[in-house]
Amino acid sequence: MKSHKIKNSKKLIYVGVLLITLMSCKSMKNSELGGFIGATGGAIIGGVIGNNTGGDTELGAVIGGIVGATVGSVIGNQMDQQAKKIEEELPTVVVERVEEDINIVFDEESGVYFKTNKHELNESSKETINKLAEVLKEYPNSDILIEGHTDNVGKEESNFVLSKYRAQSVKNYLVELGVEEQRFTVAYYGESQPKYTNDTSDGKSKNRRVEVTISPNEALRKQAVAQIKE
Repeated sequence: MKSHKIKNSKKLIYVGVLLITLMSCKSMKNSELGGFIGATGGAIIGGVIGNNTGGDTELGAVIGGIVGATVGSVIGNQMDQQAKKIEEELPTVVVERVEEDINIVFDEESGVYFKTNKHELNESSKETINKLAEVLKEYPNSDILIEGHTDNVGKEESNFVLSKYRAQSVKNYLVELGVEEQRFTVAYYGESQPKYTNDTSDGKSKNRRVEVTISPNEALRKQAVAQIKE
C-alpha cells in the first residue's frame, strides 16, 4: 500500500510540474517553449513505452521528457534563427513566432499586393518574395503553408476563388525560384477570416493578405535527435 501511494505521489508531482510550466509559457522564449513542447510530448511517449514494456512508467516519462526537451530546444533555436533572418531580409513584413512555427503576413504594406480582382504578382511583390525564397532555401528542413484571404468587396464566391489564385501565385513563384514544391500546402478562405474590420479602407487593405506559416518538418526533427546524440 505504501509503495502504491509513493508512485501516485510521483505522478502528481510530475503532472504538477508540467502544469506550472504550461501556465508560465507566455513568458518563455520561443526556443524554451519548443523545449517545453518537446518535453511534454517526450514525457507522454516515454510513459507509454514504460507502461507497455512493463517498466517504470514514471521513470520513462521523466527520461522521455528530458530527451524531448532537448530536441524541442534545438528545433526552437533553429526556428528562432530563421525568423530573425526573415526579419532582417524583410523589415516591412510582420513576422511572428507561434510555438514551433513562423508566421508571416504579406499585405499591401509589406510589399506583396495585387491589383483589384487580379492574382498575378507585380514586380514589387516579386522582389519581396525573392528575399523570402533565399531564406527558405537556406533553411530547407521545413514545411510551408500558404493561405489566401480577401476583404468583403464583391461576391463571396468570387473572393474565395480569388484568394485561392493569389495563394497559388505566391507558391508557384517560390517554386520557380527553387524552393522544393513538396514542402508546400496551399489553403484559401476568401473573405471568411478577416483580421480587421471591413468597414474601413485601412481594414480592407489589411484583410487582403497572404499568410505564410513555416513549420519544422520530420527531417529537422531527425536532425535534432542526431545532434543530441553526438
